[in-house]
Amino acid sequence: MVRRDPGAWPLRRRQAWQTMRMELARTFTLWGSLTLLFLAFAPAFIIAVHAIRDRHCDLHQETLVIGGIVQLYYVRFGIFFGCLGIFARLVRGELAERTLHYWFLAPVRREVLIIGKFLAGTLTTVTVFGAGTLTSFCLMYAHFDAGQDFVLNGPGLAHLRAYLLVATLACLGYGAVFLAMSLLFKNPIVPAVVLLFWEGMNGVLPVWLKRVSVTYYLKPLFPVELPIEGILGLFTVVAEPTPPWLAVSGLLLFAALVLAFACWRIRRLEVLYSTD
Repeated sequence: MVRRDPGAWPLRRRQAWQTMRMELARTFTLWGSLTLLFLAFAPAFIIAVHAIRDRHCDLHQETLVIGGIVQLYYVRFGIFFGCLGIFARLVRGELAERTLHYWFLAPVRREVLIIGKFLAGTLTTVTVFGAGTLTSFCLMYAHFDAGQDFVLNGPGLAHLRAYLLVATLACLGYGAVFLAMSLLFKNPIVPAVVLLFWEGMNGVLPVWLKRVSVTYYLKPLFPVELPIEGILGLFTVVAEPTPPWLAVSGLLLFAALVLAFACWRIRRLEVLYSTD
């Protein structure tokens, strides 16, 4: 009978924590940080200009605009490319820089390394895009009286919590997918383009195919439903609404399964710099 060391789990937690701290220090380079901040706060600059110029706004219209910014920009563009830049570098970037073998020489299990790196990427993207979403939301409603009343005395705070939850889950889902891609493909850009196209056409896919996407699980969490107008409405396939609790648990389970696959794959990864 094999006895498990009771001190193994605390040791691995400390190792994962130290890996996360080291990866965070490595992640925040000047160029990478500026790109990530631009993706996260670009809508806030545009909304700030709008807030300065327009003092009298329609509450319903502003609510649709911030809903569109979160659904169409953050989820399908900003967070997507931000996670691509962060999570694809966790392994594939180290292979390109010929530094991954230094991690493998350390007396740390490879699964612990990949979990620590994943936590670092998740903490980075959730913090930056959460701050960007919060800033955009506040700027959208703070510049006119009806917007302030909507937030302070109406359902505005519930909307804000929903948007922050969506941003967090999007970072988890896309982060796990791009981490797995970096372990499977030498150039994760090509499958990332395929994924971008897949997520973008989610509305016209059959219901059973919709479930194989991140946006499918995020859609029930949006507090505002955007109107579908024009020719796009002819091709949109309406799926049965998913309960929010099931959408959250489904996306968390999806991210956990992809991370488990990444842990399995990293144990079989061979560092061959001559072919990368």
